[in-house]
Amino acid sequence: MPNQKILYITTEMYPYQEDTNMATVVNKMALKMHNEGNDVRVFMPRFGQISERKFQLHEVIRLSGMNIIINDLDQPLIIKVASLPGERLQVYFIDNEEYFKRKQYYFDDEGTPFEDNDERAIFFARGVIETIKKLNWVPDVIHLNGWMSSFVPVYLKTYYESDTYFKDAKIVLSLYNEKDADLDKKIDEKLKFDNISGLKALDNPTIKSFVIESMNYVDTVVKGDEFLDEDLDQAFNETATQKSEYLDVDSINQLY
Repeated sequence: MPNQKILYITTEMYPYQEDTNMATVVNKMALKMHNEGNDVRVFMPRFGQISERKFQLHEVIRLSGMNIIINDLDQPLIIKVASLPGERLQVYFIDNEEYFKRKQYYFDDEGTPFEDNDERAIFFARGVIETIKKLNWVPDVIHLNGWMSSFVPVYLKTYYESDTYFKDAKIVLSLYNEKDADLDKKIDEKLKFDNISGLKALDNPTIKSFVIESMNYVDTVVKGDEFLDEDLDQAFNETATQKSEYLDVDSINQLY
């Protein structure tokens, strides 16, 4: 079914990240849909490990310059873009000096999770949503990959609930086995600032609890890893949301 507008929101994608299943799967899905004639865009964080020179990232001035307010603090949103190497597929990078310049992803060199991982996820989710609106490009399908992207449907169905921009978009969530970690206990205050409350994940805010929470805010859940860890597998089996077992990349368009 070509001519769909498909938005991939991900925390990993080959070749910007290597050697992970998620990075490989997102690359293959996006390229397959692109090559079949769909209008595909990819959004991901511009983590400090991603070389701007090697991958030829450049800032999109007309999209940058917005501020995202996180817990009453203004954080400037910088948008960079690159073509996937050797392809005519555009990848947009959400950037911010405070949140994404560091070389590690979610844990410091001692393996301790960063205290602001929650703010980074909120900034990423809101940054993607605001940038898509500024592009004036309305996706038919939004496919989420990686724990940070799980904040997107939570925001779309709460903070942006009265905004009709995304009302017809169908949201797909892929589940992956990611390293779990606690999130800042004050995340409830930060979300309350955006009028978001009552989430079950706030009882025990962790990376995994927010991924599980987001299952309630999407149209379809699919296994991104063939075998999920026990907690995720249980949540997958118990969710009332429409779901799909693991699909190989050649079959992913069945979902769309």
